[in-house]
Amino acid sequence: MEGPYEVEPAVTVTVPAAGSRALPHPVREDIRLEGVLHALSDPLRLQIVRRLAEAGRELSCSCFDLPVSKSTTTHHFRVLREAGVIWQVYRGTAKMNDVRRDDLDTLFPGLIDSVLDAAARQAARTATG
Repeated sequence: MEGPYEVEPAVTVTVPAAGSRALPHPVREDIRLEGVLHALSDPLRLQIVRRLAEAGRELSCSCFDLPVSKSTTTHHFRVLREAGVIWQVYRGTAKMNDVRRDDLDTLFPGLIDSVLDAAARQAARTATG
């Protein structure tokens, strides 16, 4: 019996060279909707993506003042990277982050804009309510 949930396909990632500081990322074709939605379901991760989208450029991890420990912050960035929501690259000693907008818009047209718009409306509503 066949079904979409019986067997998970192998996920291809860009693999860094040995000894390199490059981080693994899923290739565009392996970004899954359920993974993206899971990554965006956490309020802190959504806050990170909102901030990156508003900036419209790479931001270092140190630009984010989250109310959690450094290790938990690292975990949130890793979840976003492994789901294919963000790129992370080292530039010198800084780990820089950016939304994978081109990949996400190609795979799921309008999804990121809709999620970010809904998050902004929710933030405005809860700030006044």
